[in-house]
Amino acid sequence: MSDEESGISILRRVSALVLAAIVAAGCLTTAFAPVAAADPVSDDRLVDVRTVVPDAVVDLRYATTDNFVGEQLYPTGSRCLVHESMAHGLAVAAARLRPERLVFWDCYRPHEVQVRMFEVVPNPAWVARPGTAARSHEAGRSVDVTIAGADMGTGFDDFTARSRAYATEGVNAAARANRARLRDAMQAGGLSVYEGEWWHFDGPGADQPRPFPKVPLP
Repeated sequence: MSDEESGISILRRVSALVLAAIVAAGCLTTAFAPVAAADPVSDDRLVDVRTVVPDAVVDLRYATTDNFVGEQLYPTGSRCLVHESMAHGLAVAAARLRPERLVFWDCYRPHEVQVRMFEVVPNPAWVARPGTAARSHEAGRSVDVTIAGADMGTGFDDFTARSRAYATEGVNAAARANRARLRDAMQAGGLSVYEGEWWHFDGPGADQPRPFPKVPLP
């Protein structure tokens, strides 16, 4: 092989290596690219939870009669909507719990539903008194969740002392451990538990008064 042919061969090998490196870098960039932010479904900046937690189990109890009111309060086919400020935290929590899945019992709650709930249980210790501004669920900044298939010691909306987040009396060790795992996962996403209900978690600014969202659930 002449010096010229040898030089061409080396150049071709170098070019091939450079091209392979570029392709590999592109693949890595794609593999580790951040997930695009979910598009809000309204100007109130609410997003469908399934856009940020694709494997979420959405079991909205108020879209059925299986709730403490005994009435269907949400339309059939209602979505679990949350304020966009909760999206990242919920994605983090879900990732921490996998392969187990998060179950969503309630998300954004229209004001008129809150009014009806308080009519049935007019006790602020268990049902928030409706006000003139949106907070918590009414602003899409709180969720009621559990871990699919896990023993948590009580069901949803169990209005007893056993429902308290850190309850010990009447709550077995396995249920206490499962509650702690749920709290740890949610807290890793910056979401805080409401001590009165092990299933209720608040996002950033959940306690701040805001205008009532105007967004349909279905």
